[in-house]
Amino acid sequence: MNLIEELRWRGMLHDFMPGTEEQLASGMTAGYIGFDPTASSLHIGNLATIMLLVQLQRAGHKPIALVGGATGMVGDPSGKSAERNLLDEETLRANQEGVRKQLEKFLDFNCGANSAEIVNNYDWFKEFSFLGFLREVGKHLTVNYMMAKDSVKKRISADEEGDRAEGLSFTEFSYQLIQGYDFYHLYKNKGVRLQMGASDQWGNITTGTELIRRIDGGKAFALVGKLVTKSDGTKFGKSEGGNVWLDPSFTSPYKFYQFWLNLSDEEAEKLIKVFTLLPQDEIERLTEEHKQIPHLRILQKALAKDVTIRVHSEEDYNSAVDASEILFGKGDLETLKGLKEDVLLSVFEGVPQIEITKDSYQEAGNVTDLLSDITNSEIFDSKGEARRMIKNGGVSINRHKVQGPDEEVNFELLQQKYLVVQKGKKNYYLISVK
Repeated sequence: MNLIEELRWRGMLHDFMPGTEEQLASGMTAGYIGFDPTASSLHIGNLATIMLLVQLQRAGHKPIALVGGATGMVGDPSGKSAERNLLDEETLRANQEGVRKQLEKFLDFNCGANSAEIVNNYDWFKEFSFLGFLREVGKHLTVNYMMAKDSVKKRISADEEGDRAEGLSFTEFSYQLIQGYDFYHLYKNKGVRLQMGASDQWGNITTGTELIRRIDGGKAFALVGKLVTKSDGTKFGKSEGGNVWLDPSFTSPYKFYQFWLNLSDEEAEKLIKVFTLLPQDEIERLTEEHKQIPHLRILQKALAKDVTIRVHSEEDYNSAVDASEILFGKGDLETLKGLKEDVLLSVFEGVPQIEITKDSYQEAGNVTDLLSDITNSEIFDSKGEARRMIKNGGVSINRHKVQGPDEEVNFELLQQKYLVVQKGKKNYYLISVK
């Protein structure tokens, strides 16, 4: 597989240095990408960058993921208008472990010569004194060279123009030099010849290639992928609630699946190439089928399935599909019973949730009482309204259509504490019996 051609077809390639193609064609090349552990989980904005490493390995090269225990203490100014809060060592260490576990889901660490590796730049920076760094690294790059980087110029010009930006601290200014030394260290100690990243990292990456040239006289190369954006041009990877994380404790598998399912047709056609490993002929077939019957959302479903299984599991994917069917009036009591509590709560996160006591539930004379008085008129304002809608067949509890206003209250509680009430076609309520 030709890496450059593959990335170009998938719409993942932004730019690369002259000589990169020749280096990749010369034999197995070790390449790396850095990930700053600013949180204990990566998000799907990072996933596009991870896929660069995945494609590198698929092309027969050796991927190295650098978890930035040292750079994470400094903060990268690229694409930011203000300096971020610096994390303490203990938090960074916990974050590094979370990031490491997620990277291991995508890369093969046991496939012979091109097995993936994970390294931590704190390992080589922790003993590096400030004076030693200035003497051995800092003297090789001029301030003029560092000032010419876009990430630096934007922050300084914004500060000069009285923008809300906070200017650029020396800490952030030094970031490119530290990242550049990472490349040099891996070049010398692990034979790394290529650094990759998102397009906003071009300045930092080329600082590394320049440092290698000036210190060692050697050649190293840079390749950056396109920043993935939504169809409206905004940053990809965020939903209304913020980032869409890879860690299920931050973003549930159900919400994760829903994010992909809700992509526009234009986004799905573009992103199925980036985030899946489906071959070209299959993607083209799916795209053509989707265009014939777009309402079936074939592309979105194929993309959501592939990514949800790889990030979470097939079981989580199946559960997310079952959960998705619930709000469309599909699925029976067994489907509801099969949902884990966190999935159930995710599905009904946006619907009114009503708490009642076990005693009041057990003492309810009939369904009409339950849905009016006992739930404090949050579902029906009056018994009369409840009776009319029940008689018209418009009320279901746990997927059971209530047969009459006087039906007894003996429903099986989901997870031993929940009732799902459906009023009409689209109105849902979640009763919590405590």
